Amino acid sequence: MKIAILLYEGMTCLDAMGPYEVLAALPGNEICFVAERRGEIRPDTRALGLVADHSIDDVTSAGVLVVPGGNDENARANERILDWVRKIDATTQWTTSVCTGSLILGAAGLLRGRRATTHWFRQEMLREFGATPTLERVVEDGKYVTGAGVSAGIDMALRLLQKTMGEDAAQAVQLGIEYDPQPPCDAGSPSKAPEPILALVRSVFEQGSRGARA
Repeated sequence: MKIAILLYEGMTCLDAMGPYEVLAALPGNEICFVAERRGEIRPDTRALGLVADHSIDDVTSAGVLVVPGGNDENARANERILDWVRKIDATTQWTTSVCTGSLILGAAGLLRGRRATTHWFRQEMLREFGATPTLERVVEDGKYVTGAGVSAGIDMALRLLQKTMGEDAAQAVQLGIEYDPQPPCDAGSPSKAPEPILALVRSVFEQGSRGARA
C-alpha cells in the first residue's frame, strides 16, 4: 500500500515518525515523505532536518494519507497544501492525522460533521471546522482516523494496521517495536495531571500561541 506522509516547516517529528515506524514495519508498504517542495524540512525543534523526497506535484494518489501536527498555522493557511490534501483524500482508503494535523484536515473541509480528536489544548478548535471534538486517544469516523497529541500517532498507526492487515499484524508490529508504555509518572492527559501541572503546561501553550500570532 502506498502511504503518503505530509511534511511541512514547523511540524512535530514524532507525529510523522511514530506512524512511519509502525507502517514501515510491514513488507509491501511504500512510504513517501511529501512536502510542498522537495528537500529539507525543519520541524518545530529546529535541531534536525527531515528530507522530503517528493513534492506535492509528484504525488497524486495514495492508499493512506498521514498528516502530522505541530506549528500548523502556516500549513492550514497554505492553499496549495490544502488543495493537495483534498486531492489525495479523494484517492485514499484511509485519511489520518496526528495531534493538530486534524486541524489541517479540518481546514481542508474534510472533517465537517465528523468526530475527531487532536491535542487536548486545541480540542475546541475542531468545532471551527464543523467537527465534533472528543478526548479519545484515537477516533475513527468512516475512513478518517485521527490521533490525539504526538505520541498517539503510534496508537493511530496500530489501529490502522488492525483495520487493514488484521489483529495478528498489529500485534506483531507492536511487539517488534516493543511498544509497551510504562511511563514513570501518570500525567499524560488533562484528566490525570495534577492541577498545578495542568495550569503550568496550559500557560506555556498559551504563551506559545500568542507568540505565533504576534
